[in-house]
Amino acid sequence: MDYAIIRVGGKQYRVREGETLVVDRLKTDEGKTFSPDVLLGDNGVKVTAKVLSHGRGPKLLIGKYKRRTGYKRHTGFRAATSRVEISLGGSSGAAAAPKRATAEPAAAAATPAAAPAEDHVKGMPSGYEELTVAQIVEGSKTWNHPMLDAALEYEQAHAARKGAVTALEAALKAKEETD
Repeated sequence: MDYAIIRVGGKQYRVREGETLVVDRLKTDEGKTFSPDVLLGDNGVKVTAKVLSHGRGPKLLIGKYKRRTGYKRHTGFRAATSRVEISLGGSSGAAAAPKRATAEPAAAAATPAAAPAEDHVKGMPSGYEELTVAQIVEGSKTWNHPMLDAALEYEQAHAARKGAVTALEAALKAKEETD
């Protein structure tokens, strides 16, 4: 990924390496750098922003007018802005350390996720654990009786998805009527 999504001043920006942004006025002085919040980017990407200058945006004219009364008012507004240059660095030591710490629990969490694959009921359609209810409804029309029994046994023991159980029971009933 050659871009990142950052948050600066309560707004989100999609930025690339070397890009210059004009954002609402920042408290950081000119020439100083800061690290904005990274919302999306490669693992451990470090985004630094250098404040190039502070300025004001274009003047917006606001006019009020009421007919037949002679009432006219004109005011203007210029937003305070800051010009910021973005640089995307590689993984930082501070950001990479927490990623490693979270990777271990993720590996531990993957073990229980692998457990349903080990609990695969014999005779059940392959890849059944990943099927959605809609896919189960469609597939159950073509599965044979042992496959339907195994899938129903799995649903009742593990997922207990109401729509899947109903579809499997209806398919079993239809198979029994045709046999």
